[in-house]
Amino acid sequence: MKTKTLTPEKMAKIAAKREKEIARLEKEKQKPKGKFYLPYLIFIISLIYLTDEVASQIGPLMKTEIANDLFARFGDSSVGLLDTLSMIAIPFQVLAIFYKPLSDKYGRKKFLFINTLGLGLGLFCVFLSNNIPLYVIGTCMIQFFVPHDMQVVYIMESVPSKHRARIYFTIKSFATMGIMLVPLLRRTLMADMSQWRIVFLVPAVIGLATSLIALFFARETDTFIDTRLKYLKMTDEERDVAKQEKDAASSQGGLINSLKFVLKHKQLKYLYLSTGLLNMGYLITMYYQVIISYGYAGRYGEVTDEILNQVSLNEVTSALIFFPIGSAVLQLLVGIFGDWLGRKKAAIIMSALCVLSFLGFTLGSIYGWPTVIVGLSAGACIGSYWGAGDLINLMISESAPTNLRSSVLSSEFIAMGIGIGLCYVVGIPLITWLGNAVIGTICICFALPGFISALIVLMTKTHDTTGVDLDKVTGCEWD
Repeated sequence: MKTKTLTPEKMAKIAAKREKEIARLEKEKQKPKGKFYLPYLIFIISLIYLTDEVASQIGPLMKTEIANDLFARFGDSSVGLLDTLSMIAIPFQVLAIFYKPLSDKYGRKKFLFINTLGLGLGLFCVFLSNNIPLYVIGTCMIQFFVPHDMQVVYIMESVPSKHRARIYFTIKSFATMGIMLVPLLRRTLMADMSQWRIVFLVPAVIGLATSLIALFFARETDTFIDTRLKYLKMTDEERDVAKQEKDAASSQGGLINSLKFVLKHKQLKYLYLSTGLLNMGYLITMYYQVIISYGYAGRYGEVTDEILNQVSLNEVTSALIFFPIGSAVLQLLVGIFGDWLGRKKAAIIMSALCVLSFLGFTLGSIYGWPTVIVGLSAGACIGSYWGAGDLINLMISESAPTNLRSSVLSSEFIAMGIGIGLCYVVGIPLITWLGNAVIGTICICFALPGFISALIVLMTKTHDTTGVDLDKVTGCEWD
């Protein structure tokens, strides 16, 4: 294999480009932050996280209404059919795996802005959708940008390590409370199930406005600047330029490089496996609102569109108002337990709470328990599910070196995709075939084996990462 030889002109151009980037980054780093920059940054990140949480939950919170309206003309209101249609978004989610690692080279701030803008535009497309294709376009945009969580990388790289989990989950709790906006908009703006689209407008406007706040008022993280400067300054006149570029590509992230790194290190490899197993419970996050709707509707006898409309505007909306409270409380507990007991023990607690609270809102809606109990239980279930996943995600972030952190977090979606893919390939066809009324049984049959297996792997094969110094971690500490 021949080594590519660069001309003196090309070498000079590369050197000039590097010097220009070094100057820009050093100028960025030298800008005074001010005494209150950290609280100010936390405020901005909280707004962005709120947009992300609403965008990720508004679909499941409106699923019964969306399926009933979009497929009314076809005489079918199956949420399984709706999610079969949503599988069109899967190729975009695959593309997203290659998109996120770009922030390891080009910086966190650009993608913080782009991701938030994309969420706002996706929500706006769904608001405008008067047909299935436009709805699918908006959904695909949301599904592409939701998983990137650049705000999480900002938190990990900007807050003191000893308070990292507490600050992270406090911010997420605030963002989770923002989900209350959806049921409040349901109650305020919807006079009928068919008016579900108007609920998407307000969060769309918030997302678009928040993206501009991020563009003008957030700064690049110091951790990224330091790592990037170190890489740029490693150039040696005595080293072959072509080899430098190859080594640089390897040291600065990318999907393939991050996967190779993960497979070589036990800690990250088993954390990826735990992620895949935990996501066998993903069906719960898709169908909790449907389970509540059909639980309450079933108490009136045969489930009809008229009865669904009645419970949608009454019991379901009332329960969903308490959903964010239950979810936010669990997110706060995740942060407290994550720092106090450690990541692993906290993940075990959250998984157990997820199963218990799932039984709470499923049985509660069937037997007509007060909507406050059903709503709080549903929120606790989803909050503890994502809390367990976030703790594993946090362990992955704390087990990867800075120059690969974003890439490792991005390639984690491959592991997540295995568990989620099983839900789509097996779970959704079962739901479409057996009907909406049996969704609860199907969900627990997937989630319970996955949770148990994930916890066994966590307990026996991984090490806790509480208090790890992100600037010094290499990923080799636990081999």
